Amino acid sequence: MPIDLTYTPEVASLIERTRAFTREVVLPIEDRHGGDIAAAGGDDVRIELQAAAKAAGVFAPHAPVELGGQGLNMSDRAPVFEEAGYSLFGPLALNIAAPDEGNVHMLAHIASPDQKQRFLEPLAHGDVRSAFAMTEPAPGAGSDPAALSTRAVPAPGGWRINGQKWFITGADGAGFFIIMARTSGEPGLRGGATMFLAPTDTPGIRVGRHIGTLDKSMIGGHCEVSFDDVFVPDSAVLGEVDRGFEYAQVRLGPARMTHVMRWLGAARRAHDVAVAHVAQRQGFGATLGDLGMIQKMVADNEIDIAATRALLVRACWELDQGDPASNSTAIAKTYGAEAIFRIVDRSVQMCGGLGVSEDLPLARLSREVRPFRVYDGPSEVHRWAIAKRVVGAAKRAAREAAE
Repeated sequence: MPIDLTYTPEVASLIERTRAFTREVVLPIEDRHGGDIAAAGGDDVRIELQAAAKAAGVFAPHAPVELGGQGLNMSDRAPVFEEAGYSLFGPLALNIAAPDEGNVHMLAHIASPDQKQRFLEPLAHGDVRSAFAMTEPAPGAGSDPAALSTRAVPAPGGWRINGQKWFITGADGAGFFIIMARTSGEPGLRGGATMFLAPTDTPGIRVGRHIGTLDKSMIGGHCEVSFDDVFVPDSAVLGEVDRGFEYAQVRLGPARMTHVMRWLGAARRAHDVAVAHVAQRQGFGATLGDLGMIQKMVADNEIDIAATRALLVRACWELDQGDPASNSTAIAKTYGAEAIFRIVDRSVQMCGGLGVSEDLPLARLSREVRPFRVYDGPSEVHRWAIAKRVVGAAKRAAREAAE
């Protein structure tokens, strides 16, 4: 299989423009507010940054061209998203932050023409934000989506939805929700879920408290949301009834990879800060960067960066071929989430007291990347799924050999 790791002149130009925009326009705002998006101004700063991104020609690299985006495939998104992720606010500026980026991707593939006009177009343009309402308090859906307990039942002309969600990213200030609800079967069954589109002002939708978390850069927080006898018309069904879990895979694999892309950019910033420090700091009769233990940490960071990129390249290539890439995305997400944390953690260590201070961005980067080992599937769940596929394939091969 031929491998070409070069980019077209158009993509290469977008990578460089994104790099310059992120460092010159976005980073100073992040640094001024310590990476806390609420402190920076929330939606006000989002609107300001997105206007600047549009002026710089780097806005919405993932969105369809007909909606004003750049229409990049997964492979071409990787270096652009990584450059945007060099700042915690960079993805927000380009309109490629979670959950909006994943929702744009899914709506572009599944939504009806009317739904695209009503929901996808304003989302892709940055006129509104969105939220994906799936995760529930125990015993509802969390890492195991089959535990889904929010229920939608038929009503004249549509459906009525009842249930409780939490850790819904971006819920506060979202213009609409994509709601995952059970339309058949009981919790524990793999099928029977449906996705519904509902504007936030639909009666019965209530955004509750922000759940305090380590990370502070996600606009709209991670919220509790209740759906109390929420009526949505039949036209609100996204795709087909009872195929929600199937459709979720359209979103989840690519969204996991774009998470890795963005956080890899943040890890690279941490590494750059640490290397700049150890290249100058004197101690024990030498520059720190000339000492063996520091050199090992620098080298290990370089290895983790390169390996994460390589796994991304493979997974994105498979996705671009139309493959679900379930195993490759699980491997890249698991390795990437853990490698990214290692990179930032080593960078903190290399900078000593400065590393845990607010004089450098490392402490906040550590705070932001740690939850990625939980979000979009904990590492343990991905390892279980990877092993299940491998062992299952071995069992099938044994049965076939015995026949």
